[in-house]
Amino acid sequence: MPNPALLRRASALALMLAMPGFALAQAPQATPAPIATPAANTAPPSPDTVVASVNGKPITQGDLAIASDDPALSLPGVDEAQKKSLLVDYMVDLRVGAQAAEAAKIGDTPEFKRKLAYFRDKLLLDDYLEQEAKRAVTPEAEHAIYDQTVKLMKPEEEVHARHILVDNEGDAKKIAARIKGGEDFAKVAAETSKDPGSKAEGGDLGWFTKERMVPDFANAAFAMKPGQVSDPVKSQFGWHVIKVEEKRTKPQPTFDELKEQIDQHLVRKAQQDLILKLRAEAKIDRTDAAPAAAQPAPETKKP
Repeated sequence: MPNPALLRRASALALMLAMPGFALAQAPQATPAPIATPAANTAPPSPDTVVASVNGKPITQGDLAIASDDPALSLPGVDEAQKKSLLVDYMVDLRVGAQAAEAAKIGDTPEFKRKLAYFRDKLLLDDYLEQEAKRAVTPEAEHAIYDQTVKLMKPEEEVHARHILVDNEGDAKKIAARIKGGEDFAKVAAETSKDPGSKAEGGDLGWFTKERMVPDFANAAFAMKPGQVSDPVKSQFGWHVIKVEEKRTKPQPTFDELKEQIDQHLVRKAQQDLILKLRAEAKIDRTDAAPAAAQPAPETKKP
């Protein structure tokens, strides 16, 4: 659904036409014509290519590109040809409405001029910050942050374990005896465990660090050796029988695993640094500060 900001910028009719469900419901569904396979290496259309005009004012491919970047006009599941047609319809309605509003002198009001100045400043800043973000995210900067991050990571022990969860100690003792007597842990877990998350996997919990589990369970699991099966262990969830499969030092994350977070950090830092720099260099006078509270006059002692 379109957001409130878009509703303020365009007519309701234009927004409805821009939505695929509405547009498709208004026109009879013709059998689509066969689509010719595009020639290889076809150059994309120029931004100046005119796709329509409204009262002599052109709508260009560049105008469509800007509209398609608007999150409120996202058209998931619509093929490119249909999306272009819907965007052209939207731009036609937008221009029709804007021209009518201009003829009605809407743009001459002080309130509209304030809005126009605000959105112009916002667009300028958004584009400026986007340029700064592109400059900040370089392979050199990414790898520097990655190297610094992994250097600060302390080695952590991980355990790969299975468990069986039951309601009482008596059942847990019987299950532990069955497994220590030679029965397969995964088979017994599938039959008896109350944990819906791991029961179907034979009680397998995968790899985990100590802080990821409740203390009673974690302390027991990390004190065990690979291949060992525990006596019943009580936690807030019930009674567990634990089998430790493996232990290892947690591997460091790869560059690809951290790349998205690194890029976000670089973008945020670059943009924040830029704003702080601009504020420091600007002469800023604020008149909205509350006046300082009047100080009481000092008491004078009578002779």
